[in-house]
Amino acid sequence: DFIVCDEVQFYSVEQCDQLARIVDDLGVDVYAFGLITDFKGLLFEGTKRMLEVADERVEMQVEARCWCGSRATHNARVINGDVVRYELLCRRHYVRGDMGQETTF
Repeated sequence: DFIVCDEVQFYSVEQCDQLARIVDDLGVDVYAFGLITDFKGLLFEGTKRMLEVADERVEMQVEARCWCGSRATHNARVINGDVVRYELLCRRHYVRGDMGQETTF
C-alpha cells in the first residue's frame, strides 16, 4: 500500500504531519511531489515541512533546463498585461532577470 501526493507545496503543515503519521503509525509509504521554491526563490510552506519530516528526498530524474541549457532551479513569474506565465531559469539568469530575450521580469 502507498499514497501518492502531488502539489505538496500547497499542503498545510498539519497535512504534512498527518502524512508522516500515516507512514509511522500505519506503515504506508507516502510519495510526495511538488515544487521546492516559489517564483521568489523561497520555500513553500508545504515543501518546507515535507523536507523536515521526509525520510528521504529524491530529485526527479528529468531535469528542467533554463534557456541557456543549464539546470533550471527557479521559476520566474512573468506578467504581460492580464497574462501570467512562469519560466524556468537557472539561478544565474533568475538573479539577473534574464529570460534570454529582451523581456525581463
